[in-house]
Amino acid sequence: MTQPQTQATRPTTSYTKGDFVLFRDVEKFWLGKPGHTFVGRVERSWRHADTGKVLYDLVELSGNRHRAGIDPDYMRLLPAADAMHDIDSAPLSEPDTGAMTPAAVAWLRQHLAQDATALPAPR
Repeated sequence: MTQPQTQATRPTTSYTKGDFVLFRDVEKFWLGKPGHTFVGRVERSWRHADTGKVLYDLVELSGNRHRAGIDPDYMRLLPAADAMHDIDSAPLSEPDTGAMTPAAVAWLRQHLAQDATALPAPR
């Protein structure tokens, strides 16, 4: 008896303008060339006239370079939760603020400043 072979499938993801994504230039990747992976921001989506496949135009954030016709099979969404993890998990009870990342300290300072303006003025 032969075992059925299964192929890993990735759920189809659609991206919207402003999404941050990781993109891999597959040709550079397979050829072993540098600069094959970058972070980009989705600018628009469009349907290819011949294939009907939805493609994306991105802005490469490191150089503000526009990339057109990106295949979503080589894109991955960069979740906000990952970008904000250091702030969400900052050791706020830690007496040494040096143990916090700079982003967590900045967020805490901003949050405390906003709360201070909401308090009534001392009499």
